[in-house]
Amino acid sequence: MLSTILIIVLILVLIGALPTWGYSNSWGYGPGGVVGVVLVIVLVLALLGRL
Repeated sequence: MLSTILIIVLILVLIGALPTWGYSNSWGYGPGGVVGVVLVIVLVLALLGRL
């Protein structure tokens, strides 16, 4: 249950960190990339049953 909530929150943060809005144009892809890597790590841990 907790891992599902964590994955959903990370997906929402990933969408929010994408530089598609005017205020985030100067951010580049750094925030989205970092959140994406964290999301992949959490997904792998969830699939392996370690989360």
